[in-house]
Amino acid sequence: MYAIVDISGKQFRAEQGLELKVPHQREEEGKKVSFDRVLLVDDGTDVKVGQPTVSGSAVEATVLEHGRDRKVPVFKKKRRKGYRVKNTHRQEFTLIRVENIKSGASKKSAPKKAEEASEEGE
Repeated sequence: MYAIVDISGKQFRAEQGLELKVPHQREEEGKKVSFDRVLLVDDGTDVKVGQPTVSGSAVEATVLEHGRDRKVPVFKKKRRKGYRVKNTHRQEFTLIRVENIKSGASKKSAPKKAEEASEEGE
């Protein structure tokens, strides 16, 4: 079973027991977090695709550690002006372990509309 989950504007494939390096979260190490912006859930037999999210589903995880990524050079230059600046940047991240994936019940809206229309016509 896996799910595609949106965490801080980035999409990740989450499976139970998998460790993910996600953008920095404010939770303390060892705390449980839940992400409810689940875009897709696949349980092996059925695939639920959200519009935009799958209602009632969530990905539960544990925060393992916080850290900073490797240095990335940032170089700026304006040609023919003598302007050159070299800086570096280290992006903060949070390492999480996916504990559980809750798949929500999918409710189809088309049959409800059909039932309402038939009730109004009577």
